[in-house]
Amino acid sequence: MRNKLSQEAMLLAWSFVKDNGWTLREGLRTAWKNIKLKTNMKKGIAGFSYRKVDGSVKVAFGTLDKSLTPDWRPGSRKRKINNAVQIYYDVETASWRSFRKTNLLITL
Repeated sequence: MRNKLSQEAMLLAWSFVKDNGWTLREGLRTAWKNIKLKTNMKKGIAGFSYRKVDGSVKVAFGTLDKSLTPDWRPGSRKRKINNAVQIYYDVETASWRSFRKTNLLITL
């Protein structure tokens, strides 16, 4: 399991370096934050914040726990999955939302 997470972190970090011109250190830091958040959301409700496209900061409480989300799942539509975007179920608004993984600020 740990080796799989390390591999996922490196792939994500390199995509940040390649697409955004970041250093590998910045990429790895953000990649591990994203992996930690995704793991926490699969276990239950997780708090986090991210920078929206308009520059404002959103504090959100989301989940990917199948027992806490409605039947519709991300990717069930005929749409290509974008690995640069994290989809989550916002428990405050009871709707599916997403943010760019590079814009994740902190996990609460």
